[in-house]
Amino acid sequence: MKYMLENPLEGSIGLVKYACEITWRNGKFMADEPVKAGGADTGPDPYTLLLSSLASCTLITLRMYIDRKGWDIAHIAVKANLYQTKKDDTVITIIDRDINFLQEVTAEQRSKLLEIAEACPISKILQGDILVRTYTYNDADAEKQLKYTNGQVTVVWKPEFCKHSGRCVTQMPTVFNLNERPWVNMQGATTEEIIAQVNKCPTGALRFFENSTP
Repeated sequence: MKYMLENPLEGSIGLVKYACEITWRNGKFMADEPVKAGGADTGPDPYTLLLSSLASCTLITLRMYIDRKGWDIAHIAVKANLYQTKKDDTVITIIDRDINFLQEVTAEQRSKLLEIAEACPISKILQGDILVRTYTYNDADAEKQLKYTNGQVTVVWKPEFCKHSGRCVTQMPTVFNLNERPWVNMQGATTEEIIAQVNKCPTGALRFFENSTP
C-alpha cells in the first residue's frame, strides 16, 4: 500500500469560526465557511474544495491528453456543482460537471475527451468505493515511544501516532517485521537506508536521531 501524497496534508483550526489552515507540500491556504454558515468566508468551504479537486483533475487530465495528441485546443473551462437527494434511506450525491472547450472541436474529439474526463483519477475515486479511516491522538501521546538503535542512529516509534499504513513493513521488511520481537531490527539495513525509510513515514510515528546528537 502506498499513499498518493508523500507527506500527508495537514489541517488545523483554533477558536476563530471556522477558519482552517491547510498545509500542503508547497505552502498553506485557508478554508472557511461562508458568512451564512457562521464563518468569515476567508477561504473555500469544504464542498468547494471537493469540487475544485474534480475540476482541476479534469482539466489537467484533458490537457495531458490533448497535448499528447497534438490537437489545437488552447483553452478549457470546467464548472462543477453538486446536490443531494434521498432515495429510501440512502443519501445520493449528484455532481454535475460541465466542460467547455471555448473553441470548435470535432464530434469525434468531443466524444473522446468526454471519455477521458470521466476517467480522470478524481472521477474514479468519487465513483469508486471509498473508506474513510479516522484515528485520534493528542500531544500527550508523544510521551509514549519506543527506541531502537544500531549504535549510529536511533529510531523512535510512537505507537499512538501509528496509522499502520504498512509502508515501512512492505518497503523494508528486513528492518520492520510485525512478526518479530522487537519488531524493528536495526541490523537489517544500513543506517542510510533506515533513515531514508523512516523519512517516508506518513504520520510521524517513526522518526530518528543520530546518536551523537540526540
